[in-house]
Amino acid sequence: MPPDSSDEAQLLGAMAQGRVLFTFNVRDFTILAERYPRHGGIVLAAQRSWSLPGLIDALGRLLTETNATDWIGQVRWLNYWRPDQV
Repeated sequence: MPPDSSDEAQLLGAMAQGRVLFTFNVRDFTILAERYPRHGGIVLAAQRSWSLPGLIDALGRLLTETNATDWIGQVRWLNYWRPDQV
């Protein structure tokens, strides 16, 4: 996906490929999730609250603890998979 793709194009591209989309752009993707309720899943995170190692750990947990079918139409916060949330 080109770096200058619109948010909508990114979501539609992820939907076409059956992918979950991870974003720090909470406001725009929350709106898009309502417009396209059958998206493949959206994972949200507040960028300021994450270190790179923490982000990598949480994404790793998310990938090992969920399946693609768990994500259809879901919008969830990455905080759920934060190691300190166990």
